[in-house]
Order: sequence, then C-alpha cells, then structure tokens
Amino acid sequence: MVIKVYLATSSGSTAIKKKQQDVVGFLEALHVDYTPLDIACNEQNRMWMRQNVPEEKKPTNGIPLPPQIFNDAGYCGDYETFFDAKEDNSVYAFLGLPPPPGSKEVPVEERNGTTHGEEEQAEDGEAEEEEEAAEGDEDEAAEEPEEQTEEVTEDTQAAADDEEGQEEEELRSEEEEELRELEDEEEAEEEAVEEEEAE
Repeated sequence: MVIKVYLATSSGSTAIKKKQQDVVGFLEALHVDYTPLDIACNEQNRMWMRQNVPEEKKPTNGIPLPPQIFNDAGYCGDYETFFDAKEDNSVYAFLGLPPPPGSKEVPVEERNGTTHGEEEQAEDGEAEEEEEAAEGDEDEAAEEPEEQTEEVTEDTQAAADDEEGQEEEELRSEEEEELRELEDEEEAEEEAVEEEEAE
C-alpha cells in the first residue's frame, strides 16, 4: 500500500502551502512512507486526482484543491479530514494503515465499539464514582486533578477548534483565488495547444 499525497509545488496560495506542509510534516514525523505527486507541473497527476476524489467530497465548484491524500487508488481525504483524524489520534485509521507497535492509536475495530457520546458519558460516570470513593482514599483523591486536567484540555481544544475555524474562513478567499489561477492556467494551456494544432 502506497500513501499518495497530491500537492501543488508552485502554488501561489499561502493557505494551500501551509496545509501541504502540515500534512507532509506530520507524515514524516510519524515515519509514514508516502509519495508526493505534483499537480502543478504534471497534467496526468492533476486529472487523476480530480477524477478520483469522490463526488460527495468535492467542493461546490467541483474542483478539489490540494493536498488530497490517497492510499493507492483509495481516497483517504483532504486537509480538513486529515486534521480531524490528527486531533482524534486516528491518523493510521484515516490512512488505512495498521497502527505500529507501541502506538497510542486504538485499532479501528476497537474504536467502532464505542461512540464519542458514549465515551463522554462513561468518563462522566467514572468521575462521579471516583469522587464518592475518594473521600477516605488518598490514592483515588490524587486522580481528581487528572480529571480536571482533562476538562481544561477539552476547553483548550474547543478554543483551538474555534481558532482553526476562523483561520479557515480567512483562508477561503485565498483558496478561491488559487483555484481561479489554476483554471486560468488550464485555459492558457488549452489555448496554446489549440494554437500549436492550428499551425
């Protein structure tokens, strides 16, 4: 299985460059083997990427922007779904790869057994039980700060998610501009081909 990351090496959009760097940097940090495929200089790569992104995953204009991630011919997702998988500690599942030995990631089969809502309810129930049992037990009382830390982490995560949402909105206009540039390039290429054929 080969992980393929479709990139635009000559992109003029800082948003797209940042997203591409995030994906590539994280894959390299995890020592995941991947093949970068340039869509800016290779028309075949561009056409293959566009044809193989599922219709329901394409933006409203129908033209998906890089980075797009595949496992062989199987579609994994774009930057947003990759980011979500990174936040959920499920990147290997996202890529369709088994987690390596010693990884903190839970295998897909085990993750599917409990929904996110059930996990939260279970954590809340455990917290209440621990508080009741901790009255005379110092060991369990020591676990209470950990519960508080988890809550703080969730608040911090929510704030980070809000920031991410704001960034996305700010960067959308840049992406639209990049898309227009790509379309203009394609039109120019087509005109050049037509002129050559006419000659």
